[in-house]
Amino acid sequence: MTTAALLALLGLVDASFSGFRAYAGRDARIRKHRATARAALRGLAVGAALLLAPALTAAALLLTASDRARTFDTLVAGGLGYLLPLALYTAVVTVSLAAYLLLPFRASTLAVVIGLGPLTLLRPLAIAAACLGALLNGGGAPSLLVGAVAGAAVLCVEPLVHRRWYHRVQ
Repeated sequence: MTTAALLALLGLVDASFSGFRAYAGRDARIRKHRATARAALRGLAVGAALLLAPALTAAALLLTASDRARTFDTLVAGGLGYLLPLALYTAVVTVSLAAYLLLPFRASTLAVVIGLGPLTLLRPLAIAAACLGALLNGGGAPSLLVGAVAGAAVLCVEPLVHRRWYHRVQ
């Protein structure tokens, strides 16, 4: 699987969780599986649309480059540097999410309070670390630009989903 495909998959999974977060805690019903699944799908749809921005940015960089092969190699190197910090962050989130889903009620509540909640707040820092990783791995300015556009896209999913569907839900 290519780096771009892994990053796109990671972005889509994050978008789905962003849709879930836009809805989670806003409905007092105990059984709300359909509503949370619908919120995750809404996040996925918004995220898929927003992730076209970094893809178009990368395509524009490649089409306007004087040396397309070199620019492509630079973007691949930057993509790998971008992927490594996000993979680490995703692993920690996955462990915390597994604790939330698999542990009894009190322990899963603790997993949210000490795990998923703070990790949500750390998302912008994880994206900043990914941008720095893209730059340090030899991606240069082109990878930094694509990474910044991708980071902005995934950070916009939750507010857009909340504003479109859940702004009246308290």
